[in-house]
Amino acid sequence: MRQVKIFDTTLRDGEQSPGCSMNLSEKIILARQLDKLGVDIIEAGFAIASPMDFKSVQAIANSVTNCVVASLARANKMDIDSAWEAVKSAKKPRIHLFIATSDVHMKYKLRMTREQVLETITEMTAYAKSKCADIEFSAEDASRSDRAFLAQAFTNAIAAGATTINVPDTVGYSTPQEMGELISYLREHVEGIEGVDISVHCHNDLGMGVANSLACVKAGATQVECTINGIGERAGNASLEEIVMALRTRKDFYDADTKIETRQIYKSSKLLSNIIGVPISPTKPIVGANAFAHEAGIHQHGVITNVQTYEIMNPDEIGVPHRALVLGKHSGKHALRERLEAMGYEINDEELEDIFTRFKKLADQKKTITSSDLEALTLHNSKVVQENAPDNVGPVCQLVSHAVNSGSGVPKISYVKIKRDEDILEDIAIGAGPLDSAFKAINHMLGVNARLEDFSVRAVTDGEDSIGEAVVKISSDGEMYTGSGISTDIIEASLQAYISGINKLFEEGK
Repeated sequence: MRQVKIFDTTLRDGEQSPGCSMNLSEKIILARQLDKLGVDIIEAGFAIASPMDFKSVQAIANSVTNCVVASLARANKMDIDSAWEAVKSAKKPRIHLFIATSDVHMKYKLRMTREQVLETITEMTAYAKSKCADIEFSAEDASRSDRAFLAQAFTNAIAAGATTINVPDTVGYSTPQEMGELISYLREHVEGIEGVDISVHCHNDLGMGVANSLACVKAGATQVECTINGIGERAGNASLEEIVMALRTRKDFYDADTKIETRQIYKSSKLLSNIIGVPISPTKPIVGANAFAHEAGIHQHGVITNVQTYEIMNPDEIGVPHRALVLGKHSGKHALRERLEAMGYEINDEELEDIFTRFKKLADQKKTITSSDLEALTLHNSKVVQENAPDNVGPVCQLVSHAVNSGSGVPKISYVKIKRDEDILEDIAIGAGPLDSAFKAINHMLGVNARLEDFSVRAVTDGEDSIGEAVVKISSDGEMYTGSGISTDIIEASLQAYISGINKLFEEGK
């Protein structure tokens, strides 16, 4: 059975999606989780894009142990030099260079002739190869390129040293049949293709990103480029979890599989959602809340009789936690650690202390603690963020206490007390509502000019005493920061989220 490589571009293409930006410590946390997930290649970023992008690619290269770490580069020496400097410390570095090959891109974006593009491919691939043994070449907008010209472009790249050629459906225009036929055509017409990996990178503009990717695998592609939860430019990329489980579930059809540790899929999906503050749709395949839920009586009866009547995958295989009520306020650290490890979380003693403290507080507020509660506590573990933050930078502010006054016909007044490093700060403000006044108090005492751009709150567990998760997006000096917080008190969760966002603002020195 063929093994298909998984190239994860959540940290590059995924992060380019509006509202999905991450700071350095969050990127490192996610990269380490991708390493545990077992992806073959992590595209850590576009090193030349900014000093922060370079720093994050370099930090990820130094943080993962098993994956190839790649940086994207345009087909010019400056980009390639920057990419190499960022990834050269990785155990397995890769330079991923690209240039467009469709007529519309060459004419209106590159303003280059076909001959100039072919010359650039040969020259720049060879230049990248002089620095790094592992070179991936992408023909941007390949699915809308002239096939004969595209085949020549890939032939040139392979002759100059490319070890992987990538066939992107950059604007999500193609169909599964067309993509499959394109891969077959290239396998027949590209010289040297039998000695390299054939990769595909499909966008989801027409909702066919996953279908197109799978059609390419069926036609002989050996690498798929995708993202956790399908995040990415415009309508997103092909979804990693859907591709992996489609290949795993339908081995009989595709005769292919991946080396992904599928029990880490759900955890990876939830971690990303928590970091970027974008909830997972309930009907999202594989990881959505309804993916393994059955409400219709006929379905329930069938599942009770034989689970295979309506479930084609085992939720345990994906790492979906059982919703059993297993812990309470009398439970100890050993039981907590055992349950978390059974859910797939690896935690050290210091992290356990942090989670256990908040677990005990939550247990005083709730009768029983579910796996979903534990998941929320673990994903909001401040110790993990601190350990992965840049030197001398971490969550510097913590909510100590608060009081709000709200009602009809009375001033909306909030009192907030915060611990910043070792200092205790407190302030009172009046606003249009309890949160508006509380956020004003926080801004004033911390001396920041943050503006609330978006706010949401939702229940992350079941029942009337469920945990609420608040997500805020704040802006300052044109930059956007996402913060999140959890509590059975939605006001407290909202203040935690706002302070979380400000901590990220401080981390980046704004």
